[in-house]
Amino acid sequence: MTIDKSWTQIRKRSNSVVFWQGLQSFLQMAKSHVNDRGFIRCPCNRCINNVQHQLEVLETHIHRFGFMSDYNEWIYHGENVNAASSSNVPQLNSGVHDRDEMFEVLEDIISNDAEVDQLSSQSSNVQYDDLFTALNSELYPGVSSFSSLNFLVKLMHLKVMNKWTNKSFDELLKLLKLAFPKMDLVESHYEAKKLMTKMGLGYQSIHVCKNDCALFWNENSMSETCPVCSESRWKMQAGRRTGKNVPHKVLRYFPLAPRLKRLFATSKTAKLMRWHQAGKSTDDNVMRHPVDGRACKDFDRKHPEFADDVRNVRLGLAADGFNPFNNMSISYSMWPVVLTTYNLPPWLCMKPKYLMLSLLIPGPQSPGKDMEVFLRPLIEELKELWENGIDTRDAGNDRKVFKMWTALLWTVNDFPARSSLSGWSGQGYKACPTCNEDTPSMRVIGKTAYFGHCRFLPSTHRWRSNLDFDGRTERKRPPRRFSSVDIMDQLRRVKTSIPGKHPNYGGVKRKRGDDELNWRKKSIFYELPYWAEIELKHNLDVMHIEKNICDSLLGTLMGDPHKSKDTDNARRDLQHLGIRSELHLYEDGNKLMKPAAEYTFSEANRRKFCRFVRSVKFPDGFAANLSKNVAQNDSRIVGLKSHDCHVIMQRLLPVGCRSLVNKTISSTIIELCTFFNQFCARTVNVTDMVKAQDQLVIILCKLERIFPPGFFDIMIHLVLHLPEEAILGGPVYMRWMYPFERNAAKPEGSISEGYVVDEALTFCSRYFDDIETRFNRPDRNDDGIHRTSRLFVFESQCKPMGKQSQVYIEKNVRDMAEFYILNNSPEIETYLNQHKQELQLRGCLNPDEAHRNEFADWFFEKIYAMNRVHAPEVTYELLSLASKSNIFVSSYPACIVNGVRFVTHARDVRLKTQNSGVSVPGTENEIFYGQLQQILEFSYLNDFSVVLFKCKWFRCDSRRMVTENNITSINITSESYKDDQFILASQAQQVFYVEDPSREDGMSDIDLLQDNSSSNFTLFVDLGNLPQINLQRNDGDVIPIVQPFTTVSQHVNKTASFLNDDDEEDVSEEDDETVEESADEETDEGNDDVDIEEDDDDRSYHTSDSD
Repeated sequence: MTIDKSWTQIRKRSNSVVFWQGLQSFLQMAKSHVNDRGFIRCPCNRCINNVQHQLEVLETHIHRFGFMSDYNEWIYHGENVNAASSSNVPQLNSGVHDRDEMFEVLEDIISNDAEVDQLSSQSSNVQYDDLFTALNSELYPGVSSFSSLNFLVKLMHLKVMNKWTNKSFDELLKLLKLAFPKMDLVESHYEAKKLMTKMGLGYQSIHVCKNDCALFWNENSMSETCPVCSESRWKMQAGRRTGKNVPHKVLRYFPLAPRLKRLFATSKTAKLMRWHQAGKSTDDNVMRHPVDGRACKDFDRKHPEFADDVRNVRLGLAADGFNPFNNMSISYSMWPVVLTTYNLPPWLCMKPKYLMLSLLIPGPQSPGKDMEVFLRPLIEELKELWENGIDTRDAGNDRKVFKMWTALLWTVNDFPARSSLSGWSGQGYKACPTCNEDTPSMRVIGKTAYFGHCRFLPSTHRWRSNLDFDGRTERKRPPRRFSSVDIMDQLRRVKTSIPGKHPNYGGVKRKRGDDELNWRKKSIFYELPYWAEIELKHNLDVMHIEKNICDSLLGTLMGDPHKSKDTDNARRDLQHLGIRSELHLYEDGNKLMKPAAEYTFSEANRRKFCRFVRSVKFPDGFAANLSKNVAQNDSRIVGLKSHDCHVIMQRLLPVGCRSLVNKTISSTIIELCTFFNQFCARTVNVTDMVKAQDQLVIILCKLERIFPPGFFDIMIHLVLHLPEEAILGGPVYMRWMYPFERNAAKPEGSISEGYVVDEALTFCSRYFDDIETRFNRPDRNDDGIHRTSRLFVFESQCKPMGKQSQVYIEKNVRDMAEFYILNNSPEIETYLNQHKQELQLRGCLNPDEAHRNEFADWFFEKIYAMNRVHAPEVTYELLSLASKSNIFVSSYPACIVNGVRFVTHARDVRLKTQNSGVSVPGTENEIFYGQLQQILEFSYLNDFSVVLFKCKWFRCDSRRMVTENNITSINITSESYKDDQFILASQAQQVFYVEDPSREDGMSDIDLLQDNSSSNFTLFVDLGNLPQINLQRNDGDVIPIVQPFTTVSQHVNKTASFLNDDDEEDVSEEDDETVEESADEETDEGNDDVDIEEDDDDRSYHTSDSD
């Protein structure tokens, strides 16, 4: 029977009944020839039978793009199926297109962009013409391994990954053209970028009034003047418009819906978008993701229709200003607004490759109170995605269409930006958004101090009647809890203000009424139907809070004239309050004298603390080289960045201040630092946060008895509300600004264009396996060892670094090492016990020593005897283990094990990093500490090997190891376990040693990092009744010196850490072949201990009962 194919030649397809009927007949015939996934080749003019789609997509494509003119025999769709080799079928270059990843890329892009609910009435879309042309072009005549598009995308990806300049890329293209004249390649980076942009999602340029009054968008899109201030839309010269219409400001808006659809366009991410439900914590007391927090649970309870489909998207929003010109002398503030997706697992959702740029707000001025003007396009789209949703193809579910709804959970901003977004001013007597109108505050000279935390204490607490705080008895009740209804009632009293900065309109300052409290406006977020009911709307940014507190503490302790809060006015405040008379200013002749305070370091102690910071050596990738921040004369610490303060606050300050100020002051500071350490844990315990809430009140009250009121800015007070926010929102590492503060130093237009290209390349790179991409690049300390074995000890492998050398070790040392290997092989525990029983039956006087000396030979004879009779339990691995190791052993100066870099102590002393500290758990929950001396690889038969660490172990008895304030001190001059020096490389955990500036007897302090769970940190140190403190320091007094110690901080630098993102160019690589000083370890803002996963597979140390 002849098939009517004339309908395929009809060009005016939109209104043609013949075309429609012919298309339906074709689809009915093709329906019986789809594959098991429901896919079939698409014969449209774009896919030309090289891309497979479902039938509904075929229908859309053929209607939009037309039917292939040279596809005369429909061999893929039911006609003459046996003639699949017909010459009439268009064939692509053999070998290229079957494995060219770009076909799959374009297939997902086109199917995602196509209409999913009805046929498009548009004519042929030419967006993908150039892409398909490049895809069907050989890179070079006769070269079938690359299409032109595939090669260009991978070349552009290498440019982005390695940060090539545009000029260098142009030069490379010229060289390739010169070397291979027939190569089908673009001429310049500009042409390459234009092609890549067609795979991106683009952005909208929206003109803005010069005074930030309104957007020229929607109903104002055709206006020539601002609807508020009547200023011209265009730049003017001498009162006239320039030759070309140039707007004053341009807002770049990156539509959200297509970017969310892209997350479901490929199965590589579509399944990850369900993780938040599958990976939810089953323990209500443990939180490891925002969905485990009370706020998300409450949201799901109030909106069950949204919670029913796990694919519905949950977003977080962050905004912060920065200067794109890297020149602080130029006043310019540009604000990117970034969205993150909380559907993803915790190790991905804060990675740069999963963050979505939504708005790029132009400078030169900060938007301030007019932020809502710029947020208008995003809010309108969020309302649409909540009320109506959007049809989306789910690649993780056979590309079926579902309705996707989206909700914004909260915002993440520093405190000034929070004021712009929330509408609650962060200044004045009522600056705290949580305490609201009950904010504890008082006026001191020149500023407002947030002082008076005794009101948070129980009404019967004795400190309420203590006059040492501010000279008054505290009778106020704790601040009230303000519900959503209370907040909405307050907002109804807020007057509507005119937007913009025009001096006659929005720029006119108005005085807030008493009934408006600190509200400047009603936030635009309240237009979202669900926003008023959200418990946690705006997160307090821990990154900036921690940095500000660290700066205040360090500045005051160090007596820094630029950052100290112990100013002359602070002393006058004490005099006005009538407290701490020993710190009052006094006149000595014609001079005004300022008594030294106990909470500041003396000159000698200040230099001692600076030398302490300068001497610290961190593990690889742990922190920046802080010695650069210490002044040459050891008098100041300057230029600290946010992550530097993070490390100092949690690791160095607790150790460094212990002996430099009195115990009451140091213990209080240590308690505060320990809270941040606990709070920043990867897994948060709800019970711990409830306890911390009460304990922080005590800590702040202690601080009020130590420091003057001027010390207490709003950042100190906000610490009190962090535990509550952790209970609502989950772990803080998914709610702070570290991942978002990675700004490109380029003007707005360049950032926008670059982002679109980078977005397209990131999507393409998900499909590439043969080159390094953001998704498959190895982590900085990736060991690459994934060997599996029936014997546990043969899995003790590493990635060696540096020069290999063959060494011969003495027999007694070899016997020690081989017995340790056998004794830590749980698979031969039966033989170990059998040998012990034989020794007991033999009546051996010292069975433990005999077992150690004789077991290896006994085991060898036992296994070989069993092998001679072909015993089934004797495997190649067991036989290799019994045969003992080669007499020559491979030695390395460094290696990577389980994502951690270890370096021998001999090499470590010459580097600026410290990677030789090791620890291992014992059989009775004790921990052993030591230094790595040698990395030895013992070779066995059949290419099996075992890597051992030979270590110098320190004595860990009660006399030589003391724990106080969660800091463990150990004597590193006293060696122990000389007859048991080995551990398996896979058992080692990394620690680093920090010398205590106060001790001089060979002792070392240990700041344990334990696990990344908040329950592993001791927060509160009970000092009993707080004694009366004399805060005046007599520099003539002799501070007793207790022995020199070193702090050991346990460090497990796992490669899966959430902040150790793919952009690791900021971390200096260590040269494996040199033993000189390594490059400075300047890490990116998130690579810290708080995000490290501890290995739960703890192996026993001195036992044969390992399991």
